[in-house]
Amino acid sequence: MDVLKVSANSKPKAVAGALAAVLREKGSAEVQAVGAGAVNQAIKAIAITRGFVAPNGIDLICIPAFAEININGEERTAIRFIVEPR
Repeated sequence: MDVLKVSANSKPKAVAGALAAVLREKGSAEVQAVGAGAVNQAIKAIAITRGFVAPNGIDLICIPAFAEININGEERTAIRFIVEPR
């Protein structure tokens, strides 16, 4: 499954376009965010993506989960959103 990494500076519409493309190609995707700002942008992107794929008859669901990742040798907790059709 492809992992799209989102930062606090990511543009939600651009992430949504990438997410929609991955969903159409692979069927499901993961969105990963570290920090409140990044989670905010990720949720906005997922909401926008629902609007992008709805005309194709795709109803998206989002499953949140925690993930431990390593950034520059430091253990961090990320939030991963598994996005897939209902």
